[in-house]
Amino acid sequence: MGAAEKKGAARVQKDSEDLSRQRLQAIVLADSFTTRFRPLTLERPKVLLPLVNIPMIDYTLAWLESAGIEEIFVFCCAHSMQLIDYLKKSQWCSLVRTIVSHKSTSVGDALRYIYEQQHTETSQIQGDFVLVSGDTVSNMPLAELIQQHRDRKKRDEKAIMTMVIKKQSRLGIGSDQLFVAVDPVTKQLLYYNEGDNNGEVCLDKSLLDTGVLVCNDMLDCYIDICSSEVLSLFEDNFDYQHLRRHFVNGLLVDDIMGYKIFTHEIQSSFYAARVENLRSYDMVSKDIIQRWTYPYVPDINFSGNHPLKLGRRGIYRVSDAVQSRSADIGASTVIGYGTKIGNGSKICKSVIGNGCSIGSNVVIQGSYIWNNVTIEYGCEIRNAIVCDGVKIRAGAVLQPGVVLSFNVVVGQDFVVPAYSKVSLLQQPTKEDSDEESEYADISNGTTHLLSGVNNLQMESKTSELDPDGAGYIWKVCDSVHDAEWKHSIVPIPMEKLADMAQAMDGDGIEDGSVVPPSGELKSDTDSINTDANDPNDDDYGYFEREVRETFLRAIEEDNNVDHITPLINSLRFSYDMASADCAGAIFYSMMRLAMDTQHNSTSELYRNATSIITKCKGVLGFYVKQIDEQIEVIMKFEEMCQESAALSPLFVQIVHFLYDKDVVQEDAILRWGEEKAGADESDKVYLNQCEAFIQWLKEASEEEDS
Repeated sequence: MGAAEKKGAARVQKDSEDLSRQRLQAIVLADSFTTRFRPLTLERPKVLLPLVNIPMIDYTLAWLESAGIEEIFVFCCAHSMQLIDYLKKSQWCSLVRTIVSHKSTSVGDALRYIYEQQHTETSQIQGDFVLVSGDTVSNMPLAELIQQHRDRKKRDEKAIMTMVIKKQSRLGIGSDQLFVAVDPVTKQLLYYNEGDNNGEVCLDKSLLDTGVLVCNDMLDCYIDICSSEVLSLFEDNFDYQHLRRHFVNGLLVDDIMGYKIFTHEIQSSFYAARVENLRSYDMVSKDIIQRWTYPYVPDINFSGNHPLKLGRRGIYRVSDAVQSRSADIGASTVIGYGTKIGNGSKICKSVIGNGCSIGSNVVIQGSYIWNNVTIEYGCEIRNAIVCDGVKIRAGAVLQPGVVLSFNVVVGQDFVVPAYSKVSLLQQPTKEDSDEESEYADISNGTTHLLSGVNNLQMESKTSELDPDGAGYIWKVCDSVHDAEWKHSIVPIPMEKLADMAQAMDGDGIEDGSVVPPSGELKSDTDSINTDANDPNDDDYGYFEREVRETFLRAIEEDNNVDHITPLINSLRFSYDMASADCAGAIFYSMMRLAMDTQHNSTSELYRNATSIITKCKGVLGFYVKQIDEQIEVIMKFEEMCQESAALSPLFVQIVHFLYDKDVVQEDAILRWGEEKAGADESDKVYLNQCEAFIQWLKEASEEEDS
């Protein structure tokens, strides 16, 4: 080996050793630089707002620590002292270092300030780092991804960033629809658009000619692995304010520097999402309760929370919660410590914080009640957020979409109109745009907002509010008023879900190409992941589970599933499934419900099954209009019978019942029988069961033909 070769080999070995010695570091942006959570964030930093009774930032820090991150720099702007004091007292105190800048009004400003602090002892970014927001909830591993980023950087010095993306599991979680174009082989990002053009995308036709993959069903997790060059690029370009809109899109169109961004699509078995707005606040909370975020779930003791016990129907409660025997706690509900619930109260699909006092005959549905809230006799609260210290007097009603900020008082029998935002702080005369910071601090310049506390100025039946109320209602501009459901925790209207699903199904691209139902333009590959066609891929398993959960929620809420077709359609488009897949998943859900319903004999199980089929045949019938889809139902039932000794004896009886109810047609049963006829004898168990029934169908068909 020559001297030059030895020198090169030594340099490679040294680089490898330097990388291995680098501490795994992360930057957490603890300011959202938006106004989406106002008026709440005028009094408390967003990352300290509770998410299923735990401050948001604790989910982020717990995940980073478990993923092997050794040093975390938390960038603080709004209410920095509140956040610093909290972190000092938290279990993360030895892991985090805070960086404070009150002048930063964007992500770009924050990263430039961090770069300027590089030479101080308190904020040294040594090399590659993870960049996330303090409102991130995830359980994905990071070590391997960071190593992949470093390996790619060694091969190509222009590869400075890896973005984490994920196929959307459902509609509505993000702020905008995302369009990305990715090289299917190298995973290089070639195009990025957050859907700010009414769902239309102008894409260079040369990209399509090169066989790239274009997707509109991806979710940007806002988890980035960055090289140190990212910070210096922000320092060199003061027009970079937004991480995606300016920085990412700026690099994609810059042919001079040649820097490259790559993507990493995480598997559906891992979770990653941001709490960007009230809509995603609601969705992520539900995911935590339904344990998609494991191990960061309500009954895991992290962040010093009081231990909760998981009971039946997804109900979490602490041992010292005082609940009247006549109170009804429904499914998917969390009850915090020190909370008291009075006689006859009904709470369902809600999170109740710590130290709350809930009187008698109170109804709370789909809501988030934070800490030390008092709710008196006979109140109704639906799809609302109620912050710490709020008092709701007897008989008051919060209509869907209401947000009550800290220490607000609602007067007796008062009805708070839908979508109202109420605060003790007066609404600023000049509302900052979403791009500007909400860094106003009570200790730094917004004391005037507290100069007076008026009663709520809202319309009621008497056009007056009782004198025992306190707070201001914030006006909503007309443009936002037109789409209030988008900015709240109110369930997405059915017609809007259908429109969103249709939009994902038919968004156009200006070069004349059309995104097909899968939301992708494909050349010779089927997914961003090169191993997407791996037979072990379990997308259908996750799709089937979500369909089942949607089905069970409909049964549980109003014993009616006829209205869930738009919801299943949204899942279908998100997972890129066919009608036959939907039919199989729905029928599986129906039979699982029959098995889970109490029965003491095969005949009782049969009655359960036939009752559910009769009740739900409308929604199933929507997806079994073709013979192939009906055959899928029969095959799905065959699989279930192979796995269940209880169902197995009922195969022919239930298939016959499906035929009687016009769910499956004669041709579907006969074709299924013909296909099974060539199978091994061991695979003909259920065909043999149906022998007499199939023979009867054939004879009846021959009589009709004659």
